[in-house]
Amino acid sequence: MRRFFWVVAIALCVLSFGSFTAVAQTDLRISISPPNDDLSEAIGASSLLATAHREKVTDPQELIASARADYARILAILYEAGRFGGTISIQADGKEVSEIQPLAAPKKINQIRVLIDTGPVYRFAQARVAPLTPSTELPESFQSGAPGSTTAIRDAAAEAITDWRQAGFGKAEIINQRIVARHDTRTIDADLTVSTGPKLSFGSITISGNKNVRTRRIDTIAGLEEGDEFDPEEIARAERRLRRTGSFQSVTIDEAEDIGPGDTLPLHISVAEQIPRRFGFGAEVSNVEGLQLTGFWMHRNLLGGAERFRVEGEVSGIGGETGGTDYHLDLRYERPATPRPDVDLFATLSFGKDDEPDYISKSGEFELGFTRYATDELVVEFGLGYLYSRVEDAFGAETYRLAQLPLRATLDRRDNALNPSKGVFFDVTAVPFYGIEGSDSGAQFKLDARGYRTFREDRPLTAALRLQFGSLVGPDLLDSPPFYRFYSGGGGTVRGQDYQSLSVDVGGGNTSGGRSFAGLSAELRAALTDAISVVGFYDYGYVGAESFPDGSGSSHSGAGVGLRYNTGIGPIRLDIARPLTGDADASNFYIYVGIGQAF
Repeated sequence: MRRFFWVVAIALCVLSFGSFTAVAQTDLRISISPPNDDLSEAIGASSLLATAHREKVTDPQELIASARADYARILAILYEAGRFGGTISIQADGKEVSEIQPLAAPKKINQIRVLIDTGPVYRFAQARVAPLTPSTELPESFQSGAPGSTTAIRDAAAEAITDWRQAGFGKAEIINQRIVARHDTRTIDADLTVSTGPKLSFGSITISGNKNVRTRRIDTIAGLEEGDEFDPEEIARAERRLRRTGSFQSVTIDEAEDIGPGDTLPLHISVAEQIPRRFGFGAEVSNVEGLQLTGFWMHRNLLGGAERFRVEGEVSGIGGETGGTDYHLDLRYERPATPRPDVDLFATLSFGKDDEPDYISKSGEFELGFTRYATDELVVEFGLGYLYSRVEDAFGAETYRLAQLPLRATLDRRDNALNPSKGVFFDVTAVPFYGIEGSDSGAQFKLDARGYRTFREDRPLTAALRLQFGSLVGPDLLDSPPFYRFYSGGGGTVRGQDYQSLSVDVGGGNTSGGRSFAGLSAELRAALTDAISVVGFYDYGYVGAESFPDGSGSSHSGAGVGLRYNTGIGPIRLDIARPLTGDADASNFYIYVGIGQAF
């Protein structure tokens, strides 16, 4: 019994000690007069005291240090808002923190008060930057009568320096700034002086960090020429060219601190190489189209010159109701900066078997061409190719040998390729072909246009629209290559309809793809959480025997709902669709599962 009482006594002591040593969180209150939501949000995000309070810091030394730093932080925010007459008081238990010696912090702080009087907004009486280039347009926020914020001053200085650098004066800088606040008139005078320095040209170019990619090839891909006029945009383009190869994990181009002989500016390119080999795989499943499996292997520095070599395989229609199983094997070789920095040489070799509802095709194709990066958003591709195909359909077997001149242009202004919320995307393809055997000459045209717009910020609502168009001109319908004809139905065109179920009736119970196609898809994507979204969609498709849609063909449509779960590699997609209109037999519902949005 005595031992029991001792145990109880010790436990009570421990509990008492624990409650005695527990330190209550310091009370923090920030008051802004007059009230201003924008300033409150900015100060709350910048204040070290607010951060310490959120992290439940109670150490007096840390709190005093945070409070002393907050004077400058809050003052900078007031200046950015054009309030140069404000006052700031930070009190720890009633004593101004600025009067507390750094090493004389109290043993305990119960309460901290931050009292801010923002004062009135000061306006620019004088706003001047000189000299300027003839094309420089200073921000509207930096002019007489505008609120005199430090942000406007910085923006004006940055604009002046940027324009001088783009004009070739690489060492332009602000050498003098006179900023005067006149409290009696509540105005600001800002006078900035620019030193342009001499007009420069690119000097010597050195390269470091590369181990497996040859130095000469890095220099060629970058495309910077010694003696060319200095241009910061050209430096930025050189960095993008090197990153675009995929051979480098990081790329930086640094300008020398000092001007070289003859008003030249030396540059140094620093790279870190990427792991050369990479592989990946994907899968998509539909209850009608079956399972599709894809995989690739690539080398990002095949011959030591940042050449890319990619092998990609696809097996589709596994267990589906789309005719049979299709097989494709594609090989692609790309050599950057051939013959110019923004042009890549490519060669492709493809083999495939397509077991479609209307025909079976075994084909091989070779293409040699160039990819031109016209801008960061516009890519143009053109080449010369040869295609061989052995086709079997309801009318017998036919061999096609075609010489092709494929042309393609892609404009991509989406914010995210796998999960876009704004922007546009256009993909235009034209394939003129010369019929060596099996077909007359002609051309196939395709257009894929997409647009995205998002409303609301808290729970984003994204509207997505897709328009598709296809046309085959030249040979008559039954004399044209079947693989150039158009069908509708399935995951890529109209969800809720059988795969390639919309075609052209050619008599005798036989069908064929059409010479024209038009498609419309619309989606409304609503975010429920950061990770989960629901989607409602509608798809429409048209196929006709004529080269351009004139209404004489057939159409069908489908609609449904979907679920998206966002991941680091794109959203996982689940769509359930049903047919709305159309004469072809269709199931009651269709299920599609994949990675990435439907479009």
